[in-house]
Amino acid sequence: MSELLGKRIIVTGAASGIGRASCLLAASRGANVLAVDQTANVVETVTHIEDAGGEAFAVKADISNEEAVRDLVDLCVERYGGIDGLYANAGISGGNKHFSKLTLDDWQQTLSINTMGTFLCVRHVAEHLIAQKSGSIVCTASVAGLRANAGGVDYSASKAAVISMVQTIAYELYGTNVRINAICPGLIETGMTAPIFTGARKKGTDSKIGQINPSVRHGEPEEIAEMACFLLSDRSSYVNGQAIAVDGGLSASHPWVYPQRPNT
Repeated sequence: MSELLGKRIIVTGAASGIGRASCLLAASRGANVLAVDQTANVVETVTHIEDAGGEAFAVKADISNEEAVRDLVDLCVERYGGIDGLYANAGISGGNKHFSKLTLDDWQQTLSINTMGTFLCVRHVAEHLIAQKSGSIVCTASVAGLRANAGGVDYSASKAAVISMVQTIAYELYGTNVRINAICPGLIETGMTAPIFTGARKKGTDSKIGQINPSVRHGEPEEIAEMACFLLSDRSSYVNGQAIAVDGGLSASHPWVYPQRPNT
C-alpha cells in the first residue's frame, strides 16, 4: 500500500509501543517520518525504518516545552519542505494512584504531557496545515477519556481533555480543509502497560487479560497504527472531529459480567 506516499508526518511518542508501530507503518506506506520522543530510543525506531528502505529522522524532544515543539516543527519543514500530518501520540500513565493520594505535582506532570503537550503540537503544526489548506491531525486519547475504570483520575481527565480538544478544534478549523481526530485505544501491550502484563504473567493469569471486552483479548500497537495511518491518509477524507475507540468493543457496553465459557 502507498496511501501515505510523499506525506510528511510528525509522530510523537515514537520510541516504542504505538508510536514506534505507527512510524514503521507510515514509512512502509511511503511517508517521510519525523520521529519524536524524549528518550534516545527514538533513534532505534528510525534505524528500523531506514533498514527497511524508508525515510525518517529522529528528534529527541520534550513536547511539554513549547520552544522544543516549535523547533521540531521547523525542522520538519526544513528537512521535508512542509508538513502534511501529525500524530500526537506521546503520553504517560500518571502512575494510577487513588485520587486521594494524587498531588498537585502528579496532576501537573500528567497534564503537561498528555494534554498540554498534545495541544502544543496541534497548535504549531496546524499553522502550517491551515496555510497550505490541507492536512490531517490525529491525537491519542484513550477509552479512559470516555468512561471510568480504565485509568487513574489524572490520566482519565487528561485524555477526556484531548477528546474535547479534538472536537472543539475541528470546528475552529471550519473550512480550512484540515481535519483532526482522536483514537481511543483500549488495553494495548506497550511499555506503559507493561506492569499489567508482567504481573499477570507472573501469576499465570495472562490468559485472562482483555477478557471483559467482546473480542476477549488485548490489542497490539500495530492495530492502533492501522487506524492512525488511515486517519492520516486521504482515504479518511470525510472523517473529522471524531473520537474513535479501538478497544475490542470494550467501550460499547456499560459494566457487564462476561459469560463463563466451558473448558475445552
